[in-house]
Amino acid sequence: MIKISNVSKSYVKNKKSIDSLDLEVKNGEIFGFLGPNGAGKTTTIRMITGILNPDEGDILIDGNSIKTNPIEAKKAIGFVPDSPDMFLRLKGIEYLNFMADVYDVPVETRKQKIEELTKKFEIYDDLNSQIQSYSHGMRQKIVICGALLSEPKNWILDEPMTGLDPKSSYDLKEMMKAHAKSGKTVFFFFFVLEVAEKICDRVGIINKGKLVFVGTLEEMKEKFKENGSLEELFLEITEE
Repeated sequence: MIKISNVSKSYVKNKKSIDSLDLEVKNGEIFGFLGPNGAGKTTTIRMITGILNPDEGDILIDGNSIKTNPIEAKKAIGFVPDSPDMFLRLKGIEYLNFMADVYDVPVETRKQKIEELTKKFEIYDDLNSQIQSYSHGMRQKIVICGALLSEPKNWILDEPMTGLDPKSSYDLKEMMKAHAKSGKTVFFFFFVLEVAEKICDRVGIINKGKLVFVGTLEEMKEKFKENGSLEELFLEITEE
């Protein structure tokens, strides 16, 4: 479970990029989070993962504060960032072993998980090549494998389907559903609205640093009295 309590963040004095954000992502759900460019999504991700500290409020990951107990909080997170271009000089297998070391994954367990994940995403035969030689899609796959290697309870996925081939995209969506069905949490940041319509249990919309809607798609349609797509509803909610 991820609980964001009264969180605010400012980069410029007297102007809040995130303004009193309250949000709870429950166990057993896929929660989609979206907003226009500059709305505060990236800042929110960085605070949840401990990259940035909030000016006010706190964020709890399975009851552990990301501010006061960051190690335990981060152990419960599997984070896929919006760019897979990292550790490019490492071989794929070196990167995965590095991630396993960070999360204290036992040697025998990691071997099994590395084989399972990389065969699912069809990069097993490329693990001895440097990541810089990978295509964008392959880099995305290796980052996903690294994030899920420790079997974290809370998945934080920032545009995870970007660059994936149709099969891998489908497999990841099925894994997200299975993860939520097992009583765990998926916090999914996205731009492709059609994907959210198919897999999200609830969605949150942020605009100008404020949370302007939280609920199911059906609740959104009822509240705004629209029968249109999520895209049309999103545009109505976030328009000036």
